[in-house]
Amino acid sequence: MEMYQLRAYVTAATLGSVTRTAEALHVTQPAVTAQIKALEEELGVALFDRRPGRISLTRAGESLLADAQKVLDAAGHLQGRAKDLQGEITGQLVIGTSTDPDSLRLGSLLRALVSALPLLEIKTRYGLAQDLCEQVMSGSMQGAFYIAANMPRDLEVLVLQTRHYRIVAPAALRNEVLKAGWRDLSQLPWIATPAQHHTQHLLMALFARQGLAPHQILEADTMAAGESLVRAGLGLTLLREDKAIDLAGKDELVIWPHARVPAQLGFIYGRSTEHDPALVATLSQLRRVWGLSESV
Repeated sequence: MEMYQLRAYVTAATLGSVTRTAEALHVTQPAVTAQIKALEEELGVALFDRRPGRISLTRAGESLLADAQKVLDAAGHLQGRAKDLQGEITGQLVIGTSTDPDSLRLGSLLRALVSALPLLEIKTRYGLAQDLCEQVMSGSMQGAFYIAANMPRDLEVLVLQTRHYRIVAPAALRNEVLKAGWRDLSQLPWIATPAQHHTQHLLMALFARQGLAPHQILEADTMAAGESLVRAGLGLTLLREDKAIDLAGKDELVIWPHARVPAQLGFIYGRSTEHDPALVATLSQLRRVWGLSESV
């Protein structure tokens, strides 16, 4: 049984209405009905008599109500004790970042961690994808945000989001780019990122599948720098889809319409550190910030 099922049962017993229970728990009426039904099926007894406009407890529902409330009270006490213990966690937490903070929801995560773990020294370190992977594997940082077509097999990962990347070109090349095939595209000037950068991995794999390689004229150290150079008219690059669409809408660049490159954004961490208190707290806060269930 799940805590939310018990909470629906106790709340409905108190309010005597599915509608009011749904409002109190901020869920839909069908959700409340389904939760109570699932709990009844697991317990093997009917908890409520259902009548138009109201519900009332059965004899079994009355008998079990106090026990259900005790379980909820105990769970609340457990959560309170866990929060107290979080406040006692000390040491250092180092988190690797691989792209702009806003897209990682880094501010929300750090605010939650600082609040939950006030005695912990928290540091962030920017790095390229492969470098971050190696640092997590070596234990020099507990975890890192990581973007790739596939997550590393030697590490644990909490997948946060699937995102997409697009091929973008200077607005001045609009007509040429929109008519281009893969070979034509590869021969145009390209702005690369370092070999360890996630966008470079994605770009080279994309062209390798066509048996081609892009003509790279220079290397920018970050995706933001590459974006700026595209807008300056120097060449093409791979850009996160949300940024590409925004800039294309302003006529600052053009999107080649024939490729949409998927990648996963995840948080990687070592198997040997998965029970570290600071990491456990970090994973919990990541799930909350990204709206993931605890089973993810």
